[in-house]
Amino acid sequence: MNASTPTRPETEMDRLKMDIRARSQEFQSLRHIPQDIVARFQKVGIYRAFVPARFGGDAKSPAEFCRMIEEISWADASAGWVASFGVSATYLSALPPETYAKIYGSDPDTVFAGGMFPPQNAQRVAGGLEVSGRWPWVSGVMGASLVGAGIKIAGESTPLPRTAIMQRHEVTVLDNWDTIGLRATGSHDITADKVIVPEDWTFIRGGKPTMDDAIFRYPAMALAAQVLAVVALGTARAALDWLRDDAIGRSSITGAPSPAARGYVQSSFAKAEGLLLGARAAFYDTIEEGWHQMLTAGEVDRATHIRLRQVASKAAEDSAEAARIAFVLGGSESLNTGHPLGRYMIDAAGVAQHAFVGAGSWQMAGAALLEQPAAPGFP
Repeated sequence: MNASTPTRPETEMDRLKMDIRARSQEFQSLRHIPQDIVARFQKVGIYRAFVPARFGGDAKSPAEFCRMIEEISWADASAGWVASFGVSATYLSALPPETYAKIYGSDPDTVFAGGMFPPQNAQRVAGGLEVSGRWPWVSGVMGASLVGAGIKIAGESTPLPRTAIMQRHEVTVLDNWDTIGLRATGSHDITADKVIVPEDWTFIRGGKPTMDDAIFRYPAMALAAQVLAVVALGTARAALDWLRDDAIGRSSITGAPSPAARGYVQSSFAKAEGLLLGARAAFYDTIEEGWHQMLTAGEVDRATHIRLRQVASKAAEDSAEAARIAFVLGGSESLNTGHPLGRYMIDAAGVAQHAFVGAGSWQMAGAALLEQPAAPGFP
């Protein structure tokens, strides 16, 4: 860098990313993101990003939030995955306004985690709904203060699950998350035993918001897919950055040219970069277009809504492929336990297997494009 080139002041996000990267192995051992890092997510505005300003939030756009998650995911995929659930402030907008105000008006940095499926039977009793059952995949529950769980009420018919919100101390966390990918997300099972939840502390996941803020009218399920897909973008970026630095700086023990000088490495690296650049450009361009429509027309048109889901699937799939290419180019050393390229590949693949952005999401997008019935969350 030229001495005259101004340098950007280090930000809290910069410091957070470096600390997360330095502690990544600690997170792997814990199998969850520790509370001090969750507190720093709160400090940089992850959980208040989508909270309206009237409740003390930052009212950020979808693209602004996704860029924050992408940065954290570059440092550690599991940390990015846990941070992505700062999106909860949008789908909780289906709560009665008074309940939403109680939650975020008292603390705009409230941390929410939830497990939707399988919905468990809930009975109406004095004081609300009696909730019991077990729910898996509750990512980030170790750092949450509120926990949601999918329920079904006799006689109620809805294509989307109803969710009951409970205090974290009212549920039991079963320490059963033990994986090779996204290992530090702490996506344990939870159980509840006859917890009474007032009915106005339940909502339809993906249901119509009760408040009119633009972010609450932005397609909820598309946004839920985007904040997960961007974790893969950040992870793949980390993989390619690691590979580039290693290839340039490493000499072969056999006397062969350094990886950076090998033709097949050059070609494949460029292809992986192209995959990631294309997926990322389509991702942000479409999100920005959708947000522009929301602000100017009051809604996102159907064609753009479908693309919002498509670019999330593309970002996840192409990022996973870019990370896989990086793993292959790393050679036999990539096979070593704990090697960064192995973790990047598996974490990115784990993102791409989520139902919101996995193989089935392409089918649903195709059905919508071809004017055929699609699943809830597609226009």
